[in-house]
Amino acid sequence: MNLMMILEMAAGAMGDRVAFQNGEDRLTYQQLFDAAGALAAALDDGRTRHLAMLDVSTLALPIGVFGASWAGIPFAPLNYRLTDPELDALIAQLNPGCLVTDAARAARLGAKLVPTANGEYVSVGTREALLETTRAPGARLRETPWSMDPDETAILLFTSGTTGAPKAAVLRQKHLVSYVLGTVEFMSADEADASLNCVPPYHVAGMAAIASSVYSGRRVVQLANFSAETWLETARREAITHAFVVPTMLARIVDALAGQSDAGLPSLRALSYGGGKMPLSVIEKAMKLFPQTDFTNAYGLTETSSTIALLGPQDHREAFASADEKARKRLVSVGQPLPTVEVKVCDAETGEALPPGEHGLIHVRGEQVSGEYRGRGSLLDADGWFNTRDGGYLDEAGFLFLEGRMDDVIVRGGENMSPGEIEDVLLTHAGVIDACVVGVPDEQWGEAVAAVVVLSPSAAQSGAGKASVAELQQWVKDRLRSSRMPERIEFWTELPYTETGKLLRRKVREALRETS
Repeated sequence: MNLMMILEMAAGAMGDRVAFQNGEDRLTYQQLFDAAGALAAALDDGRTRHLAMLDVSTLALPIGVFGASWAGIPFAPLNYRLTDPELDALIAQLNPGCLVTDAARAARLGAKLVPTANGEYVSVGTREALLETTRAPGARLRETPWSMDPDETAILLFTSGTTGAPKAAVLRQKHLVSYVLGTVEFMSADEADASLNCVPPYHVAGMAAIASSVYSGRRVVQLANFSAETWLETARREAITHAFVVPTMLARIVDALAGQSDAGLPSLRALSYGGGKMPLSVIEKAMKLFPQTDFTNAYGLTETSSTIALLGPQDHREAFASADEKARKRLVSVGQPLPTVEVKVCDAETGEALPPGEHGLIHVRGEQVSGEYRGRGSLLDADGWFNTRDGGYLDEAGFLFLEGRMDDVIVRGGENMSPGEIEDVLLTHAGVIDACVVGVPDEQWGEAVAAVVVLSPSAAQSGAGKASVAELQQWVKDRLRSSRMPERIEFWTELPYTETGKLLRRKVREALRETS
């Protein structure tokens, strides 16, 4: 199995069904198959070795994904929010290749991306040209069949670079197919089902959604630029049944519905979220606003071809309704590992597997796990385990709790502290809607605990009331050891996130150190 076989099956069984929709423009599964074949023929020039796409989500995106797969070259979606120098560094890794982008950027980049003396080149084309040529009546499809090699590289995804320069994660055909087969049944979607996709193309969830939606037969409605109001309007107009958002998006949707008792989306049967930490207050409000919707928290990484653990709808309902503190806490967990994936938590120093409740490094193993970077090789150990670099623990029932990157651990006087543990406590305070905890230099202890807190509007107006520095310090002290109490707390109007929901802890740390 590979991506093209998935599309071939869909086109053969559901050829007239709409696959992707962008505004009023639509592609059926048969049209997508034909367009992918036409693109593959154009890429089959003997020198192109990559297809990069620097653009928002349009109908050119799925054509690009499957066309590159048919041609046997990697597809690389690039972050269109990066600066030109940052993009130049990524594009340099994709020689020789073809870059597809919007017309304005193509005009700007075209003069820079010309053949070099050693024969390497990046040709630049526009989204409009790709759509026109691949969808033209009678367009020639690539005659050579696609490769059946499961180890062929399907997608190159550059990591977000929140802790350093972006690296190209290698997702091979076998990794993506393993994810799809482990999570979706073929033709499981009803013809009326519609999925709202607002995740950027360069996020692993965006790539996984394309493959899984095609396999299930679900119509994908693309939303290129997210706003809570546009998301709600589109979901209502298109009778959306399934959607995926990152936590920051869901928080904005909840805010947009402030004062309402119901979101007014009876068609929405399933809402999945992931890509960052979900505050308890946000998911609780969302479950009240969407009472008929099944919520799923999906935890995964670029290197694992998307989801490796799920907190399913029943898990949400049971935790939400429970009066038991332990059970209710599972609402902020990422659930349990997929049946096709193994997860263990290991001691950061010894590498030994830890029992339930013990905090350490999360490791994962399974067919969908790549753990490979271009130019750096595989980071899987001899037994196939991948170190996610995420800290956390498993409870006695096997629910996985995340505590952030282990690189962010605060070392105070030789004691390791998880910022996520302290953030969780701060977020239980009624006046706190977001929080970030970092370590800052301290002469006596090496590092001190500092927190940046975003208050709810009512708490912010109260000034030195219940959401004061002293109150929040006491709140943490009463629930954790005194050494974990933030010695410094600042109030910000918002925290810095990437557009895919990752907290930019590095920026918070830098800002606090500059003002210390």
